[in-house]
Amino acid sequence: MKHNIPPPDNLPRISQSELNKTLEHHDMYLRGQVGGKRAVLQYVDLSELDFYNHDLSQADFTGSKFYKTDMSSGTYRGACFFACDLQYTNLSKADLSRTDLRGSNLSGANLSGADLTDADMREGKIVQKKDKEDFTDRGRGKIKGRGVVLAGVRLKNANLSGIRATSADFTDADLSKAVSHNANFKNVTFRGANLNNADFTGSDITNADMRNTILSDTIFKGTENYGVNKDGAVTQDTIGTRLEDGGASLALMIEDHEIWVKTAGKSGTQLNLSNHDLRGVKGLRRNALTAIRALETCFLHMDLSNISMQSSFLDGADFRDCDLENADLRGSSLRSSKMTRSNLRGIRLSPLKFKNKDGSTKLKRVDLSGSDLRFADLENADLRDAVLMGVDFTNANLANADLRRADLTGAALKGANMNSTKIDDAIIDFTDI
Repeated sequence: MKHNIPPPDNLPRISQSELNKTLEHHDMYLRGQVGGKRAVLQYVDLSELDFYNHDLSQADFTGSKFYKTDMSSGTYRGACFFACDLQYTNLSKADLSRTDLRGSNLSGANLSGADLTDADMREGKIVQKKDKEDFTDRGRGKIKGRGVVLAGVRLKNANLSGIRATSADFTDADLSKAVSHNANFKNVTFRGANLNNADFTGSDITNADMRNTILSDTIFKGTENYGVNKDGAVTQDTIGTRLEDGGASLALMIEDHEIWVKTAGKSGTQLNLSNHDLRGVKGLRRNALTAIRALETCFLHMDLSNISMQSSFLDGADFRDCDLENADLRGSSLRSSKMTRSNLRGIRLSPLKFKNKDGSTKLKRVDLSGSDLRFADLENADLRDAVLMGVDFTNANLANADLRRADLTGAALKGANMNSTKIDDAIIDFTDI
């Protein structure tokens, strides 16, 4: 029971120099040296500080805030993060085994390669005394509920064996190749998450919500799975047609397409990959794919970095978890496409310019209307003049992106990072940012 706890949105701020002293004393404590002292940093703001590669095993951070803090490669065995705000914290390759993460918020955090063996992610709340007889729930600021929030968290290759995560929220999280042996995921929400190659052997996933998840090659050996909802989930079964099913060689199809482009359609054949499942196709990004058709095509978690697909028709395509860094998609149509969690850093989504017969200039704008870009990384992306009506940018990273003259009518921008984003003459509503 706690008295006089500061409100979660008004915690006292700790400086890097103050933290460094605490880290030094904790190192001495772990070594058993005289003068050592266990790190106890309860109900303080530790946002954007540097914990990199430190050992803070057994430390107590109850109720503290770590927004965008670098805690990567650190050791936190047995540490207490009860009811902490860890949004967008970098915990990649961290050892979080046996940690207490009850009631914490890890929305958007990076836990790629982290070890969460036997971590406790059950519900939790802080109760404080209101008066002599009454008690009240302190709450978590703007965060609703008291279950652990891991929406959009990156847990690729993480070890989650034995964790207790009942009622946790893993919406849109990346758990690809994560190992979760004998874990408790009762009533957990995995909606829209990437569970590709994840291993749930021996785990309890009773009543789990797995709607619209990616379940290709996911292992469920020996699981308790009563009441699991997998509506709309993507499995290893094909989504559409495989290229090999048509008997055509992709190399020959691309060669024919290049002739079609060079002759302005007089010879050759336009490459049409619509309704195909391209997972497993290698080397696609090394080709010039100007003006291809790929409607409702599955590109799930493919490496398409630096690909050239200008003026292409990609409506309804599934680019979830793809690497499209520095890709050139100028002038393309991507209406209702799926790009959740994708790496779109430096992507070119600006218009192509064409000259009319009268000498005037015509712009062919990129159209992403109605697309899903939740938790996508668009840092340094070029979206000038783009049609972004109704696009879901929830929790996306738009830092240093260029949105000048873009139309964001009806776009969802809640939680988006718009640090240094260029928005001159853009149509944008800031009420939901």
